[in-house]
Amino acid sequence: MKGVRFERLDALRGLAIVWMVAYHFGFDLNHFGWLQPRRFPNSDLLWIANRTAILSLFLFCAGFGQALALDATQHWSRFWRRWAQIAACALLVSLGSALVFPGSWIAFGVLHAMALMLILARLLAPLGRWLWPLAASALLLPWLWRHAVFDSPWLSWTGLVTHKPITEDYVPLLPWFGVLLAGLAGGQWVLAWHRDWVAGALPRALGPLARLGRWSLSVYMLHQPVFFGLLTAWQWLRGMS
Repeated sequence: MKGVRFERLDALRGLAIVWMVAYHFGFDLNHFGWLQPRRFPNSDLLWIANRTAILSLFLFCAGFGQALALDATQHWSRFWRRWAQIAACALLVSLGSALVFPGSWIAFGVLHAMALMLILARLLAPLGRWLWPLAASALLLPWLWRHAVFDSPWLSWTGLVTHKPITEDYVPLLPWFGVLLAGLAGGQWVLAWHRDWVAGALPRALGPLARLGRWSLSVYMLHQPVFFGLLTAWQWLRGMS
């Protein structure tokens, strides 16, 4: 299976990209005060529902992708090369957010979480069917038990906090690792019993989504600086007129 592209998964990831870009454009319009009435992404139900769905789709695809990579006998060396790209981008996100949002910079966002989760998923993949109860446990634990000790900046990444940290993006290990594990378990099940679901041909109309899905990390890193640059320029031009 080496070198085979699963375009259906690429297209699903591409859908998540389009959804994310639209969400972030709305977020940026809100940040500049151009959405009326102004709504607050961290408390408004519609914003939260969209963010949850987008993040869940991304993490599920990431877990499914690990199932495909392991099925193709991907070596650790290739895994670490891709992991290094994600980790480096996570560092750039932290640095960039510290410049734009110094009071709420991103210490543990989606890329930070994914860098940790991918390592754990790779190690846990041999559990096979036991991944399902592990995923369920990861999803449920933060709702069943939390403790103030995890409110520390050094431990908040666990997700077992009693108060969410002030940050522009917070994707803790729990419960979100449960979504990625579900993607991994689901991918293993599909590859074992219904490989045609993911290996089948993709309708031509969905080809652009698949191509976009192959460049998800690049789009993720570039779209916000582009949006902020364009909207800042537009705000400046409006002020000059």
